[in-house]
Amino acid sequence: MRKIIVYIATSADGYIARADGDVAWLNRPRTAGDYGMRAFYKSIDTVLLGRKTYDLALKFGQESYLGKKNYIFSRRRRRKRAPNVEFVPGEIDAFAQQLRSVAGRDIWLVGGAELVAAFLDAGQIDEFMIHVVPVFIGAGLPLIAPRHRQIGLELLACENYADGVVKLHYRVLRQETERTKASKQVSPD
Repeated sequence: MRKIIVYIATSADGYIARADGDVAWLNRPRTAGDYGMRAFYKSIDTVLLGRKTYDLALKFGQESYLGKKNYIFSRRRRRKRAPNVEFVPGEIDAFAQQLRSVAGRDIWLVGGAELVAAFLDAGQIDEFMIHVVPVFIGAGLPLIAPRHRQIGLELLACENYADGVVKLHYRVLRQETERTKASKQVSPD
């Protein structure tokens, strides 16, 4: 079955961007290659973005991820800008289950924080690949929008790069929520 994977960079203090969406802190003078991005990109065929993340990509002139099916989650109806882009207003759990049921490669959940939180709350994220960049930015958009939750992770791999970036690869541990427990209960006859 296809996996939904969050592949993302954060600052050492856990932010994916400054409050205004700025990610200039990612542009550093010496990088250690592509941190596995090229191989990861070949392993996926579908990309999921929140509307704010998509709007930021548009500012950089990126209408879509080429060669991939792009789904943008937005409550507002939007005009398609690229043929491989589709806007999704719907329910995350049903959408993710439908996506997984179709044959294909893995699925990249690009972000942002609200979309990652919504997929996590729905139990629809399988793995996180977090690239921790050795810089504190002090404030900004967190990796995951705050909620009252505790979800365990299993470390699958940890890779150190010469420039100080650390890639943490986690599997999300499935935990029964009150909702899933209730749906499994059998009513007495």
